[in-house]
Amino acid sequence: MGKTEISSFDLPENFRLLSPEDAAAMDKEASAGWGLSPFALVEAAGRSCASQFEKEINTGLAYTGCLNGPILVCAGSGNNGADALVMLRSLLNRRLMHANPIPAPYNAVALLNRFPSPDEDTPRSSAVKTLQAMGIPVVAWNGREQTAELFRDARLIIDGIAGTGLQGPLEGIPLDMVSAVNECRDNMECCVVSIDIPSGANSYWNSALPVIHSDYTLAVEPQKNVLYAPALRPYCGKIIPVSGIFPQQLLQKYAGSELLLWDVQSKKIPPVAPDAYKYTRGIVEIHAGSAGTLGAARLAAAGASAAGAGMIRIVLDDDAYPVLAPGFGGIMAVPASGCRDNRFMPSCHLLGPGWGRGEDRLTMLQQALKAEEAGVPLILDADGIYLLKTLFPDIMSEKQTVPVFHGNAILTPHAGELEAFSGIPKEQLLSQPSLIAETAKKLNAVILFKSHVMVIADPGGRIGFIDGMDPALGAGGSGDFLAGLCAGIAGRIRVSKNHERRSFDLFSTAAAAGALLTAASRQMGNRFYDPMELMQPAAVLAGRAWLP
Repeated sequence: MGKTEISSFDLPENFRLLSPEDAAAMDKEASAGWGLSPFALVEAAGRSCASQFEKEINTGLAYTGCLNGPILVCAGSGNNGADALVMLRSLLNRRLMHANPIPAPYNAVALLNRFPSPDEDTPRSSAVKTLQAMGIPVVAWNGREQTAELFRDARLIIDGIAGTGLQGPLEGIPLDMVSAVNECRDNMECCVVSIDIPSGANSYWNSALPVIHSDYTLAVEPQKNVLYAPALRPYCGKIIPVSGIFPQQLLQKYAGSELLLWDVQSKKIPPVAPDAYKYTRGIVEIHAGSAGTLGAARLAAAGASAAGAGMIRIVLDDDAYPVLAPGFGGIMAVPASGCRDNRFMPSCHLLGPGWGRGEDRLTMLQQALKAEEAGVPLILDADGIYLLKTLFPDIMSEKQTVPVFHGNAILTPHAGELEAFSGIPKEQLLSQPSLIAETAKKLNAVILFKSHVMVIADPGGRIGFIDGMDPALGAGGSGDFLAGLCAGIAGRIRVSKNHERRSFDLFSTAAAAGALLTAASRQMGNRFYDPMELMQPAAVLAGRAWLP
């Protein structure tokens, strides 16, 4: 029973993400205003978790056979623990239904942080009574030595230790139980599945705090946004949505962040008109590449082309022009000394990929900022972001009282670049995506935060997540290609004759670009590749979505 690295490629299209706090408020409203008792919700959640997990195991390649081996449930005091106990009961009932002959004994144990009190009347106490009546051993935590055998034998561990009600770091018995689960996962061939969120996770979690390392997370609706914080995401394993618990009308009352998928985001970008030509598909001007990083210019131009730009004009340093220009095909390459040509009015500027940080760049950046103020979209990447801080040293301080941007810019930093720009440690950026949203508000610009989970934030507080978890994209050049995708989409939208200026949405632009990048990478198969190879699958996907 071997382990494979897996991630959530097949999430439903329209999942809305809530904070644990908002999800708790929705739970209360479900009981107080909708007549949905906690007992009914726990029963529905536990059964659905069992059904979805059994379906995943039976159709997947990893952990085959774990449902037939010894099962250990680790349950805390709240409804998360109750969900886990109901899931165990449902799994065992399914095992009995499928068995011939019926196996005996059940080969399962429920381990509690504490037994319910005699007068306790909660979903957890009811679930405990049911398991005891079925003859399933239910024991309380009594230290590592006394429970070591339970962990040693387990082939499936269901984590219900702590849920969304956790307000701070784990401590006491729950912390000891989490440590035991993680040690078992590291040392034994067992599968760990968490209910809702891995125990230890909450809105305040950071990488210095303990958390369950799960192989699967059964994300009970509404999914919690903390699952997609880049620092926490690797601990969640494969995320399996569990839906059908709450009425859709109740779910729709609660606004949160978004899980961004290509099939959805592509539809938010207007298609190319049948009578389009190069000028109505957008003119993208790219300032990229310098000595040692000329490949960045090629990749940025390739991204803009794959996204459907009608004309791409790349401005190169004079010494690089004779080297790169002959190989650009339909892309218009011009030397920096000869780029003052008023025949071409860009519908989008892209500055920064491999650009360098010379003084001459500052003048070009200032010109692009003036165009941004006039409504021309500006994409800033890499060195362009660095130079912005050089041009405005106080841009992230209280001294900068007026935003530099005018709502027409996208910044595409990775964690190190945003740390250098904002002064916020990258560990915090990776664990607290709300900090990225605060930075976007301060700048009055969209931020596309590059990571194994992309985070997109706009000045209005909107946050979206693209669940990548694709190490093939962790190579130099993929970010340059992504910046080009942003520019190609933004430039085309701006000049589309079917487009109304008031609805110009750079959040959707960044979301479509990021989702297109991840979708294109998944077309490459299970192999390493040069990021330039992304041009072909990205162009195919974009053409299917946006060509008549």
